[in-house]
Amino acid sequence: MIKLIAAAAFSLISASGALAADAKQMEANKKAVVEFYQKGINDKDFDAAAKYLGPRYIQHNPGAKDGIDGFKAFVAFLKDKFPGYKSEIKRVFADGDYVILHVHNIREPGTRGRAIMDIFRLENGKIVEHWDVAQDIPETMAHNNGMF
Repeated sequence: MIKLIAAAAFSLISASGALAADAKQMEANKKAVVEFYQKGINDKDFDAAAKYLGPRYIQHNPGAKDGIDGFKAFVAFLKDKFPGYKSEIKRVFADGDYVILHVHNIREPGTRGRAIMDIFRLENGKIVEHWDVAQDIPETMAHNNGMF
């Protein structure tokens, strides 16, 4: 019986240590993605954002080119065509190696913008994959709940 209790206690201690490590990694992942987003999207500084990228960058947005060079081209496009492009992160969620951002994006100042959900996957603390979905913010809605 004592061996069983000791084994159960060891399992709980090991599990809580693993959970703490996972929570710590998820917080680090969230921080990395937020900094990447700020530097790459809002500051339009590819070089500053690139330090958060892994050895590859798999892109799932059908309008964006794949790879690290694709992200570099996107940042250059924003800098050239939409210098006022800004995104305000409203929420940040993490689940394991995935970080999800709920974003209010304004392509051009004075417009309502879009609601965006960006999903990033990380490996060893580096961003290696991206998905997103976006909705234009309408002038009127069928409810008063807002989009954020």
